[in-house]
Amino acid sequence: MELTTILNRCYRQKNFVYTKVKFSPNADNEIEIQIVPRKNSKPTCAKCHQHAPGYDRLPERRFEFIPFWGFAIFLIYAKRRLNCKQCGIVAEFIPWADGKNHLTLVYMHYLAHWAKKLCWKDVAISFKTSWEKVFKSVEYMVKWGLENREMNDITAIGVDEVQWHKGHKYLTLVYQINAGSTRLLWLGKERTEKTFLDFFEFFGEKRTALLRFVCSDMWKPYLNIIKGKAPAAINILDRFHIVARLNKALDEVRAEEHRRLINDGYEPVLKKSRWLLLKREENLTENQSVKLSEVLKYNLKSVRAYLLKEEFQQFWDYTSPY
Repeated sequence: MELTTILNRCYRQKNFVYTKVKFSPNADNEIEIQIVPRKNSKPTCAKCHQHAPGYDRLPERRFEFIPFWGFAIFLIYAKRRLNCKQCGIVAEFIPWADGKNHLTLVYMHYLAHWAKKLCWKDVAISFKTSWEKVFKSVEYMVKWGLENREMNDITAIGVDEVQWHKGHKYLTLVYQINAGSTRLLWLGKERTEKTFLDFFEFFGEKRTALLRFVCSDMWKPYLNIIKGKAPAAINILDRFHIVARLNKALDEVRAEEHRRLINDGYEPVLKKSRWLLLKREENLTENQSVKLSEVLKYNLKSVRAYLLKEEFQQFWDYTSPY
């Protein structure tokens, strides 16, 4: 089976024909595939996409394709220039590449796909290309995605932050969390009130009015902005942060009581009990379960705080509307 047969099966180009296939004279591990226009086909303007008569031809260019069997594949084509009534003398539109890019669209999509699974350096090494080409592929696909994404019918969003650098450097992230459609919508520098306000300015009043649910942590600026910008939406507090607050409160009670017991000369029954009280019961080891049972026999604030924290866990599975 010839390489041109495979390309015609998986990457057929209307109005163009794959012809000569040869090893590159410049490198042993490269294969060049010549492309010519189909007979009697008319060139298409790259700007207005209308057919126009030919003018002349540009020099041949190499367009890098997905590698085959360890060989780098290049499509060779000399673009036609045409005399368009609307746009003047322009180069023709070719369906396998965009503008002056030397990578084919399908190859950029291929590299960007693998860049989601591996680090960019590993992608470059695996497919015998450069880090810069992987970067350009990701950049192109992200730009294309932003220009073509649908922003309608979004009724549920979530806001959170991620640390991207040492020294409390954060990014604010806003996600769509509709059932069956979870994706990143917006990213802003820093974790400030102004940053979150910038998202609502980008999102627009019409889309904001459609929001039914907004998920966030309990940071006061988030709560205030959600209340002001999306008053009709239900503000759902993130479970992780609620549990973290409960654990922090319990830990403060335990630490304070442990110091008081030692200062008053009592037995340090809370010594090495921090993780016993913070961990869920089902995650305790056998020795930890025995130690926790002993601690729970004492009438202490830490014990009452622990029991309240555990009792609150019922909230996550509670179904009564009352």
